[in-house]
Amino acid sequence: MSVSEDLRQRFTELSPAMQQVARYVLDHPNDVVTSSMRTVATRADSTPATLVRFAQHIGYAGWPQLKAVLTSEMGLGPEAYGVRARQLVGRAKDRTLTGEMFEVQRRNLETTQRQIDATLTSACALLEKAGAVHAAGFRACFPIAFSFVYVYRIFRDSVHLIDGQGGSLEMQHRALAKGDALVVISFAPYSREALQVAHAAKAAGCKILAVTDSVASPLSLLADETLLFAIRSPSFFPSIAAGVAVTEALLELLASRAGKSVVKRIDQAEAQLFESGAYLRAVGRRGG
Repeated sequence: MSVSEDLRQRFTELSPAMQQVARYVLDHPNDVVTSSMRTVATRADSTPATLVRFAQHIGYAGWPQLKAVLTSEMGLGPEAYGVRARQLVGRAKDRTLTGEMFEVQRRNLETTQRQIDATLTSACALLEKAGAVHAAGFRACFPIAFSFVYVYRIFRDSVHLIDGQGGSLEMQHRALAKGDALVVISFAPYSREALQVAHAAKAAGCKILAVTDSVASPLSLLADETLLFAIRSPSFFPSIAAGVAVTEALLELLASRAGKSVVKRIDQAEAQLFESGAYLRAVGRRGG
């Protein structure tokens, strides 16, 4: 059981002072693993001594041990990208190298399918009820957010990408309105901008759909619905392949639930792409 799941189950049993610490750990896991104990205590309106007692009360030797477990659960453990990259050096002629990647991706997709089976329908309903849908993903997750918006816009106009281009992130926050929905995508180590957008959406009264790697992620803790995807990879960097599969499955279901009217909109959008010259005409081939 993860630290966040354990705290949620035991929350009512804790004293008020420890509930205060537990609430901060649940709401701000990024701060807990990246800040000093004194800083966390100040931000949680607590004391370092209370943090130590809190960690011991829930079964750890002290605060450093609790912090280490949280760090590991968030994918921020000691095996950094450089360490993993060194494991690849000299394997270029290894015939099993590519096979390992595809095998891990197959397992990622199988794991992800099991994880989203129970929540994909409710995630669709959340977006369908929204006045407008905003999507945000940064760094490695930007392609997932962009492709989601690109395809969704083919059959729904009120879909918008939040990308912070030109330093405009705060300005884009102003478009978030009560009754809208935010699809926010990130995996550990979590993007500061993704969490910033999620907090802005929450404050604006938006519903939040997190596409992330763990129920303990700071995005999932803020979200109304969560779709999980596996990020394992034998390479030095986590994989986003299953994250793309999640949003493609979501779009497929959204289009299916939209009924016959969606067919006309998709036909019109495709025709416009050809007429505008965005798509080159080639017999028997279509492009994206």
